[in-house]
Amino acid sequence: MSATRRSTDGFALQVMLGLCLIWGVQQVMIKWAAPDIAPVMQAAARSGISSLLVGLLICWKGGWDQVGNTWRGGLLAGALFGLEFFFISEGLQLTTAAHMSVFLYTAPIFTALGVHWLLPSERLRPVQWLGIMLAFIGIGIAFAGGVSWDNLDRRMLMGDALGVLAGAAWGATTVVVRASRLSEAPVTLTLFYQLIVGFVGLLLIALLSGQITHVSLTGVMVTSVLFQGVVVSFFSYLVWFWLLRRYLAANLAVFSFMTPLFGVTFGVVLLGEKLSLNFVIGAVLVLLGITFVSAEQWVRRRLRRMLGQG
Repeated sequence: MSATRRSTDGFALQVMLGLCLIWGVQQVMIKWAAPDIAPVMQAAARSGISSLLVGLLICWKGGWDQVGNTWRGGLLAGALFGLEFFFISEGLQLTTAAHMSVFLYTAPIFTALGVHWLLPSERLRPVQWLGIMLAFIGIGIAFAGGVSWDNLDRRMLMGDALGVLAGAAWGATTVVVRASRLSEAPVTLTLFYQLIVGFVGLLLIALLSGQITHVSLTGVMVTSVLFQGVVVSFFSYLVWFWLLRRYLAANLAVFSFMTPLFGVTFGVVLLGEKLSLNFVIGAVLVLLGITFVSAEQWVRRRLRRMLGQG
């Protein structure tokens, strides 16, 4: 019997704040180190480091016995995971870390659409459809931030589009996990599949594109790769899964929307990125829409209270 999950408390809020800070600065770290190591190589290196750490953890705690039943879903989830970080890596060379932080976190929208069609028990409710509509309107308005009457910034628009594709790949990864035998596998094994397949795929892309040679051994490069491989891909992901086993997912989802806010803030403060009014308005609508989709029950309760319906 599954353990009862409780509502978030002060401890969970503090942990989520820390996780969102880590995830929010991630895109900034990639862009910061890009002159010393190609973003694709950063993604490959981080996946390689964290896959080794997760593999050692599985050897300690167990889980390899389920490979025979889960490897097909694992390969697909891993391929989508690698595709997500390929889009992020290429997109960050064209657009800002602030833009990438918002567009990447459209993932819950694509997850909701996928499970709606594949899992009858998770059909979208009216509030969630409203959230999807708001999010896509927000994406359209935010995209307009790369357009001016005098000049069309094609590079930024392409980078923003890659950010949305990264969000779609992340959402598809979640759908595969939910709809396959991975849903019953240890989270460490599921994470290992994503990391190891992503590592191989991204390293191959870096090799074929010549980006494997774009590496300079500097303090910035080492700091970025170790931060992403150890802190982000290993430590923070395992803490997130630990929280999901103990607290209500809808409540945690509301707090996780601090991540793109931190991402935008770090991009502006640390990298000096500029924000257009279109992007700010669009980002607000995107985050509002994601809140409606991911925390539908929480939103319905709040709406009922606002309308005086209990």
